[in-house]
Amino acid sequence: MAKIHVSIELNASPAVVWADVEHIDRHVEWMHDAEAITFTSAEHAGVGTAFDCATKVGPFRLTDKMEITEWVPEKVMGVRHVGLVEGVGRFTLTPTESGGTHFAWAEELTFPWWMGGPIGGVVGGQILKLIWRRNLKLLASRFD
Repeated sequence: MAKIHVSIELNASPAVVWADVEHIDRHVEWMHDAEAITFTSAEHAGVGTAFDCATKVGPFRLTDKMEITEWVPEKVMGVRHVGLVEGVGRFTLTPTESGGTHFAWAEELTFPWWMGGPIGGVVGGQILKLIWRRNLKLLASRFD
């Protein structure tokens, strides 16, 4: 299992950051590994929202099937991955003393055998950590 955690300080309040990240279909604007998001549920926000994310990491392309499991405006967005890659993820927004937001992204993912299984999780986790750090820098640029 890959356990990945990245975080960044954003120059905007949790309310402003949430107003951006609550639009799940816009995550492709700041996630380099996400190519397209297609909703598979009638809901597009809140617990129960389901969507497919066309994902590309190096030569690997897959459809990451996800469902929102936790939704606390301005605080937390949690997901469950139910496709080829399984696991859970969570964005946590915490106000900083300077009026900004500490944005933390944590995931626990299990990779299929053809992606190396547990060994692929270790290698893939390190690669995803690098990509997601880059993603968070792009997210941060939206609030400069």
